[in-house]
Amino acid sequence: VQLQASGGGLVQAGDSLRLSCEASGRTAGSRFMAWFRQAPGKEREFVAAVRWSSSYTYYADSVKGRFTISNNKAKSIVYLQMNSLKSEDTAVYYCAAGSRTILTTYHDDRYYDYWGQGTLVTVSS
Repeated sequence: VQLQASGGGLVQAGDSLRLSCEASGRTAGSRFMAWFRQAPGKEREFVAAVRWSSSYTYYADSVKGRFTISNNKAKSIVYLQMNSLKSEDTAVYYCAAGSRTILTTYHDDRYYDYWGQGTLVTVSS
C-alpha cells in the first residue's frame, strides 16, 4: 500500500484547509485510515480516523468540532477538512492505513502499517 498525502500549506488562524491522502496498491485489507500529526519538538499524535467499511469517524478531543475526516471508497482517498485552524495545529500531518487496527487501537500509531510522506500545515496567528 502506498499513501500520497497532499494539501498542506501556510494559512492564517481561523482559515480552513483540506488535506487529501490517496491510497494505491493492495488497499483491500485496510480496516482504518487515519491522520496523525507531529509538531516541532513534540511526539506524533492522533488526529482523526475513519473505519473504512462503515465510514464511522473518530477524533482527538483537540480537533473535535473543527476537523472532519471522510473517505471516498471508490477513489481510495481520505480527506481531512480542517476549519477554524489555530496556531497549535501547526505540524506535519501524516496519513496512515492499518490492517490490524481495531476499535480500541485506532488512536495508536503502532497499529498502522503504512504511512504517507507527510504534508506540512503552518498556521500563523
